[in-house]
This record gives sequence, structure tokens and C-alpha cells, in this order.
Amino acid sequence: MRALFLREMRLAARVGGGALTGLLFFLAVVSIVPFAVGPDLKLLARIGPAILWIGALLASLLGLDRLFQADREDGSLELLLLSEHPAALIVFVKCVAHWTATGLPLVLATPVFGIFMNMEPLGTLAVMATLAAGTPAITFIGAMGAAVTVTLARGGLLIAILILPLVIPLLVFGVSAAYGAVEDPAPFWPPFLLMCAITLLFSVLGPLAAGYVLRHAAD
Repeated sequence: MRALFLREMRLAARVGGGALTGLLFFLAVVSIVPFAVGPDLKLLARIGPAILWIGALLASLLGLDRLFQADREDGSLELLLLSEHPAALIVFVKCVAHWTATGLPLVLATPVFGIFMNMEPLGTLAVMATLAAGTPAITFIGAMGAAVTVTLARGGLLIAILILPLVIPLLVFGVSAAYGAVEDPAPFWPPFLLMCAITLLFSVLGPLAAGYVLRHAAD
């Protein structure tokens, strides 16, 4: 499993599209909002957490079709499924590697993009914490969609359509928690803990479901 993780990281770096494409898309979403809403710094600070979360969520959806598609095309996916390791464990490791290569850079870039939205340091840290807790769930949920569409040549848009209803709760709880950190009446911990629970749930359910679908597709 360690060798598989390192292989996935090397492939992500070799392709060069994972982290860079997500960051550029994230930057495009965040930088275009001030032009749309005008130079109202208070308004930008108020909508900042929502914009950062929407940008990170959409950027996380970009590379999900690469989770299994390339491995299926070169035959390595079949070899992985024929190994002694459970399919769910293989999917879990691939998801962790995918998030490390594409999701973690989005989290680390949040403080920089928070400056664009005139956000307070506390609010930026809250968004960063919620993204760190919530974006792994997007990858695990996306693994189920990627497994369903693995036999399709271009399933990227279909994956986004399939998993979007499942990731909306993450967006709601993530933005609610970020607002709770800077607005006194709103709570931070309840939505944050609910989001962590969703991530833990799909860290188990996602690999199990994706592994079952991949084995069925291979047969």
C-alpha cells in the first residue's frame, strides 16, 4: 500500500495537472468575485467563506475522473484488483494519494486566497480547518462516481452530476462552521463535527462501494 501511494503521487506529479489545475481554477473563482460584486470590502468579507468553499469544492471535482480511468486504460487497475489486497483498501489508498496531490494544495492556498476576499485571519483559519476536514469526503464520494463511470471514455461531467447532491451537505456545514468562527451567535463546533462525521462515514463507505463496483466492472 505504501508503494501504491508513492506510485500515485509520482503519477500525479508527472501528469502535472492535479494540483496546478485545481489551484488555477480556485484562483479564477476567487479572483473573479470582486469584479462581480464591486469594491465593497465588507460584502467581500461577509461572502468570503462561501466563495472559498464553492471554489475549493468545484476545484476538487476537476480531477476525479483520473482516479481509475488511466489505470483501466493501461491495464494496471485489473492487476491491482487481482492482488491479495482488498479492493476497498486499494481505493482508499488511491483516494488518500489523490487528495494529497490535489486537495491538500487547495487547503494550503486558502490563507492567500482569503486575502483577496478581505477576510479576517480567524475566518480564514476557520475556512482552512473546514476544508481540511471536508475535502477528503469529496474525494471519497467522488471515488464512487469515478468507479461507476470508469468504463466511459469521458465521464468527468457525469461524475460531478452524480456526486453533487452528496457533497452539498459538506458545503452547507463547512460554510456554517466558518461563519460560526467569526459571528458570535452562530456556532462553530456542531456543523464542524457533523462535517467530520460525514468525512469519516464516506472514508469507509466510499472505498467499499467503489471497490465493489470496480470488481463488478472488471468481471
